[in-house]
Amino acid sequence: MKDFHINTEIFFGENALDRLTQLQFKSVLIITDPFVVNSGMATLLTARLERARIEYELFTDVVPDPPVDKVISGVAAALSKKHPCIIGVGGGSAIDTAKAVRKFATQMDETYKPYLIAIPTTSGTGSEVTCFAVISNPAEGRKYPLAEEELLPDEAILDEVLVKSVPASVTADTGMDVMTHAIEAYVSTNNNEFSGALAEKAVEISGQFLIRSYSSNEDTHARRKMHIASCLAGLAFNSASLGLNHGMAHQLGARFHIPHGRANAILLPFIIEFNSGIGLTNRSQKDYPPCVRKYCNLARILGVSNMNEVTTIRALISYLHFLNAEMGIPSKVSDACPNLSKEDYEAAIDAMADAALRDGCTATNPRIPIKNEVMDMYRKIW
Repeated sequence: MKDFHINTEIFFGENALDRLTQLQFKSVLIITDPFVVNSGMATLLTARLERARIEYELFTDVVPDPPVDKVISGVAAALSKKHPCIIGVGGGSAIDTAKAVRKFATQMDETYKPYLIAIPTTSGTGSEVTCFAVISNPAEGRKYPLAEEELLPDEAILDEVLVKSVPASVTADTGMDVMTHAIEAYVSTNNNEFSGALAEKAVEISGQFLIRSYSSNEDTHARRKMHIASCLAGLAFNSASLGLNHGMAHQLGARFHIPHGRANAILLPFIIEFNSGIGLTNRSQKDYPPCVRKYCNLARILGVSNMNEVTTIRALISYLHFLNAEMGIPSKVSDACPNLSKEDYEAAIDAMADAALRDGCTATNPRIPIKNEVMDMYRKIW
């Protein structure tokens, strides 16, 4: 028996941030990063809280790939005044920090059960509607995915005004993160009809609006659409999980600090080739793995379906390479990390392959990988 549920209430559309004026809390703890404050973006929230006479405290010690020590500091801030509501504002790192803070604060004090609201300022992670978070341990060079129902935010607020000023390069990285979330959820061994419908819609919207959103931050309609696509993809993988693409990308981020969406984008064409078993030299065959039919359906949605399964998979892979190139995303790790030597990269491949196979996302990949295959893919993307 399977189940599908959405426990997060979603507020979206024009002036969605006005939801903050309706909150019934006396005070809130806002967990965000310094950029959100220094850019003045935080005032879009605090002005509304002030209008509603809701007190607030800012915790801004948030950094990319939230390390354990920052989460501990956030827990201390949460427990010091026990605000009845925590609001995570920012990209995936800020929202993941807020999730982890609530989780560990309630574990330390069972009487403390704060309400959690997630407000994304990038269109990519889908973290506002998932029960996943990733924290890191820099000393070990590892990321630790958390997956528990209690991490799920109670509310998500999607307002495109918060993503209007996002730079083009970040829009590209996060947009390809949306695409990867949707594609991996769609072919996951844990997929279902509900997650599939959400993934299909996220892919359709991304195909129509990602390059538009990248090309101009004045294209409010496109940015609104990608903000919604990110949420849809998050709902899809929250139900179906992900795959090897994320299992491998997590290691590239932890070791070499490649932005998560960029790591996903570099890997995605190679992962589809691996999962489908279809490369540049394959011929048509009688039977294909189930994921091939699904990839072909996504190719149809994106408008790149071709004569048969082999040519359609090749067209899909070419389309993804085109998207990356069109938005200036590096095609290889060597381009993404120009100061990284090939020797240092290859020295890390063995340990990265082990970690990728242990990663919780890899468990639902449509093709079961072995270590040598993962190592080969890491070499291919150099």
